[in-house]
Amino acid sequence: MKRVAMISLHTSPLDQPGTGDAGGMNVYVLELARRLGALGVEVDVMTRATSSRLPAVVEAAERVRVRHLVAGPYEGLGKADLPAQLCAFAREVLRTEAEAPLGHFDAVHSHYWLSGQVGALARDRWGVPLVHSMHTMAKVKNGALALGDTPEPAVRVIGEEQVVDAADLLVANTEREADDLVSLYGAAPERVRVIHPGVDLDLFRPQHRATVRAALGLPVDAHVVLFAGRIQPLKAPDVLVRAVAALLEADPGLRPRLVVPIVGGPSGSGLERPEALADLVAELGLGDVVRFVPPVGQAELAWWYAAATVVAVPSYNESFGLVALEAQATGTPVVAAGVGGLVTAVNDGTSGLLVDTHEPVDWARVLRRVLRDPDLLLDLSAGALEHARAFAWERAAESTIAAYEQARRTLRAPADRSPADR
Repeated sequence: MKRVAMISLHTSPLDQPGTGDAGGMNVYVLELARRLGALGVEVDVMTRATSSRLPAVVEAAERVRVRHLVAGPYEGLGKADLPAQLCAFAREVLRTEAEAPLGHFDAVHSHYWLSGQVGALARDRWGVPLVHSMHTMAKVKNGALALGDTPEPAVRVIGEEQVVDAADLLVANTEREADDLVSLYGAAPERVRVIHPGVDLDLFRPQHRATVRAALGLPVDAHVVLFAGRIQPLKAPDVLVRAVAALLEADPGLRPRLVVPIVGGPSGSGLERPEALADLVAELGLGDVVRFVPPVGQAELAWWYAAATVVAVPSYNESFGLVALEAQATGTPVVAAGVGGLVTAVNDGTSGLLVDTHEPVDWARVLRRVLRDPDLLLDLSAGALEHARAFAWERAAESTIAAYEQARRTLRAPADRSPADR
């Protein structure tokens, strides 16, 4: 395997995670591409240009190029507008390959259903296998909507079904995601391969807590309950805020030492009411406890994880939950919702605790247990480090190369792919 075209249409791996449409998938694409490059595979990541100031090509790492392709207006397009730009983007992808020698790419790896639509076209045109990573799935999201959140549209459901039919191999983050692909989308089990994402263990590592807290302006003796991610209903930061209110009602003595940083920016349906979370904090009288922090780079995010007493991940669904894994790699335990990939990312009772509901009182009870039990906190911290060490990007990259080779061996002709294969 010499060269791979990686397609990430709706968001660039170079974008700042934590706001807009940038999040765990951005980290996934960039880190996987970097590790593939380190193993000798040349990777061209193709994404839609969102500014005229962006260079056409960015050398992101050794053997890794990010190509910004012009497809539609640079600004003003939301994710819901992008299906109308699929043809324009596909044309630019095919043009990029046409400028290279014949047979330049050995495989296409698409991320998210929009990219899969373009990847299917490139696959047929180039005669190479299509490997696809869903990252999130409409049918799963619609089955676990946050209160007031907007369901994913039928166009996405249909588009995902088409990509599942077209792909030569589907990469699932977890066994649960693999089961969803088979049961909800009719994917053939032999065309689904589970590859756990990784974590950068050099960047996300234990650090001296007093030092990082001083750098971030946090009291050395504080109970720090951290939320990191996009502020939108799916990620459920409101569940954490309401849980904090319930926690302080049950245990007022925690208030002088409790700090709840929320690191991230509005995204998705959260853009419709970007001040909603701040309004909730004010309504519940938590302005002295909750701190809003704009999205930060990966290096500073590692400080926040290391500074925290516990990281909360209350999402209604996660295909994996890189935030949980990154936090554990710094030695900070996680309290997470027992949904989706978080069941894999967190070793319940060992590296963190899973909560089976989104009821604030249940979350308050678990958070209080962690904050008030130093021995439990120490045990979970040690377990978090041990659990995270099992997830390395190098291992994920090696497994992904094996997936490319498997897809190449089982490459199907376009006429052989139809809903009957499902």
